[in-house]
Amino acid sequence: MISNGPNEKEYDLLIRGGHVYNGLGTPGQDVDVAVKEERIVHLGPGLEGRHARRVIDASGLVVAPGFIDPHSHTDVELLVNPRAESKIRQGVTTEIGGNCGFTFFPLSDESFEQRGRILREKYDLALDWRDIRGFFRRLEQGGIALNYATLLGHGTLREAVVGCEDRVSEDHEVEEMKSIVEDCIEAGALGLSTGLIYTPGVFAQQEEIIDLCRVVAHYGGVYSTHMRDEGDYLMEAVEETIKVAMEARVSLQISHLKLAYPRNWSKIHAVLSRISEVRTEGLNIMADRYPYTATSTFLSVFFPRWAREGKITEYLKNSKGTVLESKLRESIKAQEEKIGSWDNIIITSVITQKNSHLPGKSILQASREAGKDPYDFISDLIIEENDQVGMINFSLNEETFKRIILHPLVVIGSDGWALAPYGKLACGKPHPRSYGTFPRMLGRYVRDERLMPLGRAIEKITSLTAEKFGLAGRGRIMNGYYADLVIFNPDTVIDLSTWEDPHRYSRGIEYVIVNGEVVIDQGEHTGRLPGKVLRYLQRRVIL
Repeated sequence: MISNGPNEKEYDLLIRGGHVYNGLGTPGQDVDVAVKEERIVHLGPGLEGRHARRVIDASGLVVAPGFIDPHSHTDVELLVNPRAESKIRQGVTTEIGGNCGFTFFPLSDESFEQRGRILREKYDLALDWRDIRGFFRRLEQGGIALNYATLLGHGTLREAVVGCEDRVSEDHEVEEMKSIVEDCIEAGALGLSTGLIYTPGVFAQQEEIIDLCRVVAHYGGVYSTHMRDEGDYLMEAVEETIKVAMEARVSLQISHLKLAYPRNWSKIHAVLSRISEVRTEGLNIMADRYPYTATSTFLSVFFPRWAREGKITEYLKNSKGTVLESKLRESIKAQEEKIGSWDNIIITSVITQKNSHLPGKSILQASREAGKDPYDFISDLIIEENDQVGMINFSLNEETFKRIILHPLVVIGSDGWALAPYGKLACGKPHPRSYGTFPRMLGRYVRDERLMPLGRAIEKITSLTAEKFGLAGRGRIMNGYYADLVIFNPDTVIDLSTWEDPHRYSRGIEYVIVNGEVVIDQGEHTGRLPGKVLRYLQRRVIL
């Protein structure tokens, strides 16, 4: 958009000489961008005679809207370190948290006590809230470097109302959950997320999810789901997901779309075709994906559903020496056959000092060093770590990733956290996606492999996500929009985080601007915390 400029003779920030992509998938333009307070106020040529408090020379650089991560697990990490280092240095200016059914609200008495203990032990952080309003207040008290929005986690919700039992929710419990969903959206939540492989979301029936999603649909929110299966029963899980969305008439986001294990990679055409088909039938459906060939989650997901009712640590303890242990061993053996080898599973995180030497090692290596068979090693480790064992699973395929990300309804999301290579967030060997998702996409796949035009890739990490989640005034470079901007070097941008050395910032992100303030300045963090908590109902009436 070209304008004649406002009447003011002074801007707060003026970006000159850059190649500007507006976020809509079109080719870039050599224009200047002027910012006054929080907003973009002028876009076009003819700014040579104008004055600004700060001028950035973006010659040879790309200017893009701030990147929006639709699939983040960042929440309390912003309280531990509000600088959001690993994300802001990727160019992320807005995080959407609360995915896969996990949030730090609403909390039952038991959850409050259990999570409070973990936060104290892991981060020396006090848990002093129980609901979404209290969590938002904590974020705003200390300030944050980027913008933050969140979904409501269905797993946390179900745990607070129903508990962790494997049973159908009763009518009065569904009504209570519906009331909490409504309250959370009124307070600013984007919608609802499910994690249907995790306790207790795994125990929820379709009807429960449909009932809750009808409340989300009433507000025009989003239903984001980690589906019930991403491997052998992928197509069945896709059909369940579509049925829920269609019956509830809710906007659907499929989380980290992937096909796990070689025997399922051939399902790629059927999955993508089905997504395209239901879109033509009127379902507002999209998906997200990260640019890596390994998944990451909790080690306990390898145990069957029937072993994960309540606390799996207690189940594993009580099963020792019983017939149940034989059944569990058979189940873990079947998982090994699907995985191919326990050498493909890498431990990423633990919480005890005793096992702090394990992150970075495979299950096969660690079990041999411990003198145990894989089953005994895995079960003992989960018990010792109170089910807080993270892992990476090398089960994905490069070619299927490329086909997925090229689909017009798939955007880019990290499935990661805002971490840092120092302090309490530097522990373990996390998945590189927390540090490298967006520069990896722009460097490896756009510049080096020419998978798609740069303008199209920028659209997939800005405006498409903003539109999907109702982020009014963000995701584009246009007059009147918030000045969330990224300035990067298209020739050098790349991820540097690796499996062996993950706590490494990406390269080539030169400037990151959030709500008009420079947070990354020539590749370095300024320490400024201009980010906002983005509340859903407020955002709908911004422009």
